[in-house]
Amino acid sequence: MKLCHLIKQYVTLKQSLGFRFRTEQRVLKGFDQAMGRITLGQVRPVAVRTYLDGSGPVTLYWLRKWGVLRGLYRFARVRGWVRRCPLPLRAPKVAAHFTPYIYSQAELRRLLEAITPERTKGVSPKTVRTLLLLLYGAGLRLGEALKLEPADVDVPMRLLHVRQSKFFKSRLVPIGPKLTKVLADYLAERPAGAGTRRHFLCANKGTPVSRATAERIFRVLRLVAEVKRPTGCRYQPRLHDLRHTMATHCLVNGYRTGADVQALLVNLSVYLGHVSLAGTQKYLTITPDLHRQASARFARYALGGSHE
Repeated sequence: MKLCHLIKQYVTLKQSLGFRFRTEQRVLKGFDQAMGRITLGQVRPVAVRTYLDGSGPVTLYWLRKWGVLRGLYRFARVRGWVRRCPLPLRAPKVAAHFTPYIYSQAELRRLLEAITPERTKGVSPKTVRTLLLLLYGAGLRLGEALKLEPADVDVPMRLLHVRQSKFFKSRLVPIGPKLTKVLADYLAERPAGAGTRRHFLCANKGTPVSRATAERIFRVLRLVAEVKRPTGCRYQPRLHDLRHTMATHCLVNGYRTGADVQALLVNLSVYLGHVSLAGTQKYLTITPDLHRQASARFARYALGGSHE
């Protein structure tokens, strides 16, 4: 059997069971291309390890690829199509844990100020600004923001309707008055050609804004705004880090205003659409400001004062 035929059957099965399987499908497609369109019996452990290792240091993505390929070979072995698995028995130690980038307020302002027609080719500056504010102000995932339809933006009720997102969950997202005004203004002045288009955020010709286009424009804005990690870091700030930033800033503000932080975490988890509180905890990064606020509250508690 050809490797590509095995992959096709495996992806078809997973998707028929209700899994989106998009990232996994990309991993398997890359694996098939790296192996060179061969039969299952021709897949060699050395070639598999070369694909897994890639060109940089071992990251969590190595583990993701390894897990996807293990599922593929379990599928093949159960059906008797292979007798051996060419995957490494154990995963190597990941060099360093990935830490999301938490933008400062000054960096957020610089990103917005960097938006000009020359830097957002094909997409209006107003669309790009609205996208960034959606990701930070409502804590949306990039895919959620790009999939929004005009009917999902309820300006009078100050609500966003996020449909069938991660884990096939839908949710209502309340938004504040400032973000509501931004969205209302955008609805009134959407790019020419958007008209009755299904997507809320549209490029200049009225077509949907793709993930690749959004990320390309953001890389330009990030460089112009000089928002970056220290020299030598593999990972640079991402659009998705705006969602991490929103979660961390909410927690800092909760400490600063004397809110019940435990209750806040539960509410934040629901707001972000996480299936559990553990998912929200992974979004939170200990910034100097968060550390100061948490330490100050603990000090007040330890000295016998109120926790507020």
